[in-house]
Amino acid sequence: MEGGSLTEADALVWHGCCPFDRIDGAAAVQERVWAPLARAFGHLQRSTDVIVRGRWKGADWIATRGNLTGVFCRDWLGIPATNRFAWLPYGRFDRVDGGVVVESYELFDLPALMMQAGIWPLGPGPGPALPCGKPAGGPDRDGAASLDLVERMIAGLMRYDGRSLASMGMRNFWTHDFRWYGPAPIGTFAGHEDYERGHQRPFLTAFPDRVGGNHKCRIGEGLYVASTGWPSVRATHSGDGWLGLTATGRPVGMRVMDFWRREGDRLAENWVMIDLLDVLRQLGVEVLHP
Repeated sequence: MEGGSLTEADALVWHGCCPFDRIDGAAAVQERVWAPLARAFGHLQRSTDVIVRGRWKGADWIATRGNLTGVFCRDWLGIPATNRFAWLPYGRFDRVDGGVVVESYELFDLPALMMQAGIWPLGPGPGPALPCGKPAGGPDRDGAASLDLVERMIAGLMRYDGRSLASMGMRNFWTHDFRWYGPAPIGTFAGHEDYERGHQRPFLTAFPDRVGGNHKCRIGEGLYVASTGWPSVRATHSGDGWLGLTATGRPVGMRVMDFWRREGDRLAENWVMIDLLDVLRQLGVEVLHP
């Protein structure tokens, strides 16, 4: 299976999730990532559910998210084969020059695959890990409005006063019954109360000083916005409970990908990928043994 539908430059720089990290050259990416994955998954297919195109800092970008699916028939990265149908959520950002991909950022939700194989060691998490499919959509083409809404929502997140979730004003930016699709084992939530219980409050308790930045791409097209940073969140692990962990006091950087869908003047869906294995690695917790 190829790394993407676009042609990849020989000098491609590919930034992947833990344990791959950076790989230089399309041939090396094929050898280290795609060929072993194709051997591990029989009938491997890529389903792309969201595509966002745009320009960021003078460059052309294409952002995609979806699932890699097939029969998990051979061990991969130390994850034992299940010999059953399996899904591996992914997010990818490609910088394109002259129709050729010259730089990529790609995250695989490896904890989701580990949970399907029954080897995730840190507990089930606060929400179900689901193989999310295609989102709802519409004819609205105003990508600038979508991007502006996301930017204002993120500015609200940065107004957290350290005490009350209401200080961020999130109910001004999201529909009442929005869906938040997080990485395994964090999981999926519906509406403000469920989202605050399952993700927002535990995350801010664990990382109260989190700040954003170092964005590699943020683009809007139609109803959708896509953003990634490497890392896009920096924080100190200073509170207990997140993923069942005790605070370590260690600083971390988080590789994150977000995909949002706007519905009118509010956000209705958010797909979030976090390189949790890399975060855990920084906290001194190794859960993958390739």
